[in-house]
Formats: sequence, structure tokens, C-alpha cells
Amino acid sequence: MNEIRNIVSDIKNGNIKPIYFLMGEEPYYIDKISDYIEENVLEESEKGFNQQVMYGRDVTIEDIISAAKRYPMMAERQVLIVKEAQDLSKNIENLVSYAENPQPTTVLVLNYKYKKLDKRKKLHKAIAKSGLVYESKKLYENQVSDWIRRVLSGKGYQIEPKASLMLVEFLGTDLSKISNELDKLMIILPKETIINDKHIEDNIGISKDFNNFELKKAIGEKNILKANRIINYFSENPKNNPTVMTISLLNSFFTQLLLFHGLQDKSKAAVAKALGINIYFVEETFLASRNYPMRKVAQVISFLRDADVKSKGVGANQTHEDILKELLFKILH
Repeated sequence: MNEIRNIVSDIKNGNIKPIYFLMGEEPYYIDKISDYIEENVLEESEKGFNQQVMYGRDVTIEDIISAAKRYPMMAERQVLIVKEAQDLSKNIENLVSYAENPQPTTVLVLNYKYKKLDKRKKLHKAIAKSGLVYESKKLYENQVSDWIRRVLSGKGYQIEPKASLMLVEFLGTDLSKISNELDKLMIILPKETIINDKHIEDNIGISKDFNNFELKKAIGEKNILKANRIINYFSENPKNNPTVMTISLLNSFFTQLLLFHGLQDKSKAAVAKALGINIYFVEETFLASRNYPMRKVAQVISFLRDADVKSKGVGANQTHEDILKELLFKILH
């Protein structure tokens, strides 16, 4: 986020590059930077003649170069934004000639999502010299909760760890989706609210009692009744609780337990760092480790791999409900 702040700060201070090549696996920040340039570089009165948005699927590199070489009309500069520029990936290196000598009165923005330039090739080197190359990297799952906390903190809100984890488990690591849900919460809830699992359930529709977080907790505690209730709920609401996701999350959980058993330093801080989890959840890991010694954990991971194959229709003719119930029985007994 510091890099984003620096880019925005430079633009505010008039240090505007002739080329912004925004690339990478995480589209959220690519859109944020592009939208900021689109909204703020030109005055409203200048945009009609001097701001243009193109789409990669509709244009060629030659079209982009031609448009970029035009002079602005009654303005200091023009802004040219190419969205979905990854559709031009086969010919993107043809932009080298322009990147080596860009029009100083043009701000060319290329949104190159889910891909990145080869740093060894001429185009990357040319843009890095004359403009700015920004790579938006996908956050790991264990980083997203902290991202949620920082975003909310910047807007005057706080969030409890369980509520944050519920969002990650339900929405994955897609920052755009998570941001949309956070925006909804911030419209509904007053500033300085500490967002909890009840807020998530009431306003986003994720059950605070029947979700993968609670399933992992019930399994870790060997709470057979609670775990079966959650699995039954999942069976009745399969669209909101896909079996593949449940198996994947349980696999992550038991993989963490396997790592835990191998740790020499089992202090809370060391465990949280090694496993990439919030220190808030370390106590649950200690409890689960007592219920599942290393040999059992290895066995459970084998059960999970078998269930994953079955859930994808390989080697078994079972419903997803039966696969989950069978898996749960094997884990808990």
C-alpha cells in the first residue's frame, strides 16, 4: 500500500509520468490507480477533448501509438487509458518504439491485468526508464485479513478477527469483492463501529454459526454434534457452501497442524508467524494439536485428498453430502 500512496502522492504533486504500465494478478490496485488518474489528472472542462478510454480487444498497438502522439487541445496534457490491455499481449512488445520516446504531453495508462511483462525484454526496460511499471501482486490468504483491518482503520472502523476471517473464507482473496462488501458495511454502520460476526451475518448474509470457520473450530475441538450440524447446514445450502471450498480450507487447517507439530518454538508469537495465522487463533491450534497428534494429522490429510478427488467426480458415485459426511466421520473417529 505504501507504493500506491507514493504513486498517488506524486500525481497530486504534479510529478506525472508519460506512461503508467499497471500489471499483475491482483486487479484491485490496477483499477484504483487507473481510476485515480482518470478522475484527477485533468480538470473536468479538459476531459471532453483530452481524455480517451480504449479497450485492448478493440484496438491495435498502432492505434494506441497514433492516439498517444496527438497533441492536447487547450490543455497541458491528454490522458489515454487502455483497459484490458492484456488482450494485446501477443503484440505488446510493439510498443517499444513509443516507450523509448513517449509524447511528453500524453499520459498513457495501460491496465495489463493477470499478466506481467518480461523484465528481460526491451519494453519493460523502456517503460521503467521513461515512465512507471507497477506490479499488483495477489495477496496470500493470511495477508487479506490484515488488509481488511487496515482498510477499515483508514476509514474509522475496526473489525474483530473472526468477522474478518469470515469475509476471507466466504469471498476468497478477491480484493474487489471484499472492498464492495466493506463499502456496504460502512454505508450501514456508523464510524467507530467494531464490526463483528453478527454485523457480517445481518448485512452480508454469511451465517455466523454455520460456516467453514466454525466447522474448523468444531473439528479442532472434536465437537461431533456441532460439526455434524454444520455439515447438515452445508448440505441444505450447497450453493453458498461448495464442497470443494470446504475440503480446501480443511486441508489448509490440517496442513497448518502438521507444521505446528514440527515446530521447535511453540510460543504464541512464533506459531502465529510460522503458520501465517492471527495470534487470536493460536489457542485453537494448541487445542486441535492435542486432539490430533502428528500421525492422525497425516492420516486426515490423506482422507482430504481422497475426498477432493471424489468431489470432482473421479472414482466415486457419491453425492457431495455423502462425501462430506463420510469425510467428517473419518476425521473425528
